[in-house]
Amino acid sequence: MKINHTGGLALVVILAGAAPVRASGHGPVFGAATPTLGRGGWSLDQAWTLRAGDDAERQQMLKTMLSFGVTENLQVSGSFPLAMSDGRLAPARMMSAMSSDREFEALTSYRFQRRTVGIGGRQESTFYVGGTAPLERQRNGTNAGGSVEGGIATGYASRAHYIWVGGSVQHYLQRGGDMQSDSRLVTAVYGYRPPPLRTEAGKPDVRFFVEVTAEDRGAARTSGVETAAGARTVFIGPTTLLLHRAIGFEAGVLFPAYQRVDSTSVKEHVRVAVNVAYFFWLK
Repeated sequence: MKINHTGGLALVVILAGAAPVRASGHGPVFGAATPTLGRGGWSLDQAWTLRAGDDAERQQMLKTMLSFGVTENLQVSGSFPLAMSDGRLAPARMMSAMSSDREFEALTSYRFQRRTVGIGGRQESTFYVGGTAPLERQRNGTNAGGSVEGGIATGYASRAHYIWVGGSVQHYLQRGGDMQSDSRLVTAVYGYRPPPLRTEAGKPDVRFFVEVTAEDRGAARTSGVETAAGARTVFIGPTTLLLHRAIGFEAGVLFPAYQRVDSTSVKEHVRVAVNVAYFFWLK
């Protein structure tokens, strides 16, 4: 798998000219959540994901996402792939905030509701809208077009407990008479921070999650004819998030609870994701 080193060079340049701030604006690994960056804050995420299935089939992705907090409640993000390896696994969206295909993705997040609940708790709701532009002409034998997407997440967060539910729809546009399969994704997250880890600001912040993703992937069309039966999957598993100063580290693994894929694809055994984030202000 060849890796483009341009992203690594960009990271060095940004780190050299950045002033670190306390990490914020991050939630679970796979599921949709409501955190946003503060006004003028930036974050640079580097994600690695792995999908492994029958017959030793694997699909890996290395992707970078850059985000900026326009206001306390408005955030814009852009992600692009550095490297990917293909396999016979059915198309899937692993991470709600980052596409799993060879495409540039732009997302706008607007937190339209936030209110205090009890002591130290808050309820939030965030709306997402964006689109993608493919970096390849074909995908799985079908012409690859751009897409438009929208989603919503709502939840509750306190010093001890975190609960988020969310959903999104990604609709692909036609290209040369072909159309990639649409995705409908639903996620649920429960997080817990044990008493010894409920420390004051500036100390390492560790949280543990159980995440669930359920996706209904439609059938791709070639010259107006369906070429596959699509896929339906439900995955569940543990993840963790560590925040300290200007660094965020999160990782997790999901296992299939249910999956139905077409005859040309193989079933998955496991999904793995690791993401490292750096939060900063430009001077």
